[in-house]
Amino acid sequence: MKLICDRAALLNAVNLVAGVVASRTPKPQLMCIHFEAKKGDSGDLITLSGTDAEISTRLSRAQVEVQEPGEVLIPADRLRAIVQAQDSEPTLTIESQQDVCEIKGRDAKFKVFGYPAQDFPAVPDFPGDDAGADVFTISTETLERLISRTVFSTARENSRYAINGVLLRRQGKKLEMVATDGRRLALARGNAETPSGTDDSSCIVPTKALNLVAKLIDDPQGKVRVAITSNQIVFAFDETEDGSGAVLASNLVEGAFPPYDDVIPKDQDKKAKFDTQILSSAVRRAALLTNEESRGVRLAFSKADKGELLKMSSRTPEMGEAEIDVELEGYEGEDIEIGFNPAFLTDALKVMADEQIILELKAPNKPGLIKSGSDFLYVVMPVNLQ
Repeated sequence: MKLICDRAALLNAVNLVAGVVASRTPKPQLMCIHFEAKKGDSGDLITLSGTDAEISTRLSRAQVEVQEPGEVLIPADRLRAIVQAQDSEPTLTIESQQDVCEIKGRDAKFKVFGYPAQDFPAVPDFPGDDAGADVFTISTETLERLISRTVFSTARENSRYAINGVLLRRQGKKLEMVATDGRRLALARGNAETPSGTDDSSCIVPTKALNLVAKLIDDPQGKVRVAITSNQIVFAFDETEDGSGAVLASNLVEGAFPPYDDVIPKDQDKKAKFDTQILSSAVRRAALLTNEESRGVRLAFSKADKGELLKMSSRTPEMGEAEIDVELEGYEGEDIEIGFNPAFLTDALKVMADEQIILELKAPNKPGLIKSGSDFLYVVMPVNLQ
């Protein structure tokens, strides 16, 4: 194999694929990137593939001149470090003989020892029409929004494996993605395009896979084909005219997702309207005087002669106190004081695109419900305040 490639395009591709590669494994081949160069009808292409045995991705780029087609299996960490270090080079020359790969710039040459290319497991292709998969198309803009609004709420290393991922549910063209860690729940809605049928489908997608899918999105006007089988989900990004494209396949999370409809409060009798940016700023400032032991921020809603008021406060004995007056767009209901973990509020506010949001409450020991438009809601449990 011999080729000359654009260094910046190669680094971008290596970084994306290296995100899939296993960091620790008894199989050294799973710590490698499969590098293939070939000549095609629409031009030369390099294809990089990586896998950790559960998630696999394949990425093609056309910013290359292939002189001799071929393939090689290279340790991902060394490949990324070398390509990144050659930051003064506009292009790099890459050659391989059997399992040895040489990477050359104008004033440097690196020889990297790899593995036989045939030892790399194949990345699954997008299922064909006869595979019995549930197939639909979604815009990259919608997919990115659904992912960003849910993945932050997934559990980390919880023994209940089902909540370590995000529930993806399709009913016709309507899509829902739901995530929870037991203390909060995020639900985002969107629309699919061209579903394969009218049957409903659902699956639990690993958080890591969705984070990688979000990184693969580079065209907000693009389309993504999604296929769900009995044990896998596959995302295929539209190929460009030069043949560039990407495929990511992931095993699904096993288990039953909690009945999330039961968690969403339906009898809230207090409602506050906020400007999203004003509330976000107030929460960030109140959080400045909290710590691991005292995470709560107090929200005190009241009605006064001058209108509806919200005082947000925090207190930590060894640090001090903060009190912030927050402007309300409106408030309905009786006075109430309730405490929330400010990090949980900030996480949700960061992904809300609407200028105005609604916070619905019931009691100091009942969950709060935040709504942004008709396509996003967020349930957050309160914390006890001393």
